[in-house]
Amino acid sequence: MSSIQQNSATPRLLEAKQDETNQVRRDSPPIAERQSDDIETQRQFEKDDPDALGWDGPEDPDNPMNWPPRKRTVHIILIALVQLVSNLASTMFAPAGKLLMHNFDFSSRTLSSLSVSIYVLGFAIGPLIWAPLSEVYGRFPIYIISTIIFVGFVLGCAFSTSLAMFMVFRLLSGCGGAASLALSGGTLADLVPRQQRGKWMALIGIGPIMGPTIGPVVGGFVGQNIGWRWVFRLMAICIGALTPLAAYSLRETYAPVILLQKENRRRMSLGLPLVSAGRDVSAKLKRSILRPFKLLFLSPVVLFLALYAAFCFGLMFLLLTTFSNVFSGQYGFDMGITGLCYLGMGVGTLGGLIAQGKFSDKIMRKRAEQRGGEPKPEDRIPLMAYLSWTIPVGMFWYGWSTNEKAHWIVPIIGSAFVGIGFIFVVMPSMIYLVDCFGPEAAASALAAHTVLRSVTAAFLPLAGPRMYESLGLGWGNSLLAFLAIAMIPIPWYFMKNGERLRLKSKLVL
Repeated sequence: MSSIQQNSATPRLLEAKQDETNQVRRDSPPIAERQSDDIETQRQFEKDDPDALGWDGPEDPDNPMNWPPRKRTVHIILIALVQLVSNLASTMFAPAGKLLMHNFDFSSRTLSSLSVSIYVLGFAIGPLIWAPLSEVYGRFPIYIISTIIFVGFVLGCAFSTSLAMFMVFRLLSGCGGAASLALSGGTLADLVPRQQRGKWMALIGIGPIMGPTIGPVVGGFVGQNIGWRWVFRLMAICIGALTPLAAYSLRETYAPVILLQKENRRRMSLGLPLVSAGRDVSAKLKRSILRPFKLLFLSPVVLFLALYAAFCFGLMFLLLTTFSNVFSGQYGFDMGITGLCYLGMGVGTLGGLIAQGKFSDKIMRKRAEQRGGEPKPEDRIPLMAYLSWTIPVGMFWYGWSTNEKAHWIVPIIGSAFVGIGFIFVVMPSMIYLVDCFGPEAAASALAAHTVLRSVTAAFLPLAGPRMYESLGLGWGNSLLAFLAIAMIPIPWYFMKNGERLRLKSKLVL
């Protein structure tokens, strides 16, 4: 395999196909899959890049796949922590919403819901900025810059003097916090071979999955005892402590950027002109910005899995933004105890994450052994197909138990079933996209996934108050359960036909 010759007087840029072979060497799908979306999009990406370079052999220590296990583990844990804090911020404020209403003198329940969900709208906008920038300048600087921006706007929320100021800062803080969501899947693809990603994706998933359910527990007691502004100050302290630790410990993982840095070090030693990372930057940014939209609207694999995950995210945020009224109004709980009611869904999601991390890779390997071939992305789908039924069961359970004013533990158990199903829809869909599109396009695929689910999570809760007023808790949640039932065939279809759809795709990115 070709490599960069360190003693050559003139740098030699490799053909894109050679670079592709080198890039995929340690994470290669079977020959039968070589025409699938992941290889096709990666090949097109590299053909469009005149600066495509190669590693110095399969054991090149600069390749993140070859880093020591401890170094890779530290990277993944730190990214998971950043994601956790940014997702805690999405709902940590929810139990204190009534304090904000009193402070800024408004009574609209829709505005109260918007004060929580507008942060998630920032999750829809942020990936469209951060993912393209990361594909030009690398993952590392984007992680650091975005966390600094996040801290600044979270502090802006804490010191807001009007509702309009609060809403603007809340939206912008969501944009800053979205970077870890947009880049984590691509970073994982940079560091971990396909067959080992399931357990690590479960760790990274703790943030976006557990954060929204743990946040209200902390926020309820903080808001009740020292005020809603301290909820945001506490967020800023947490992410502020992580930022210097990340800056010290994280390193660049994106292969094109590492290879460019490596080539420039070689050029410096030879006294040759350096290659600029910003060369043709406008064309690269344009292509990277358009890529998530192309994936979302032109790839059925991305579109339908993103729609299913978006519905589940919207459902979860709808429930989370209504817990405060249900448990404080109907059951008479104070703000702190109301926050504890979110733990039902939290326990469900935690159990789902543990099971996902334990069984995802095992199921993939077992299905590959049964075929007598290599693993396929579709081997991630069975958990989604067999366990997505828990979402409608949980919705029926939660809705009718609250409607009939059953003991408070009964609806909390129902919400745990929703949490279990939520995990087994969202996590397999994310790993599936990472496996399909590989390191080069995983960030864009997950950006498309994140944009759609964040828009749904931001706006579906706004329909909640009117829906429950018209239909009541029983039939309102039953309506959502029927919609969840209608989506159950999606994973079964992809488990059977996903490979055919990928092979058929002619998408050029």
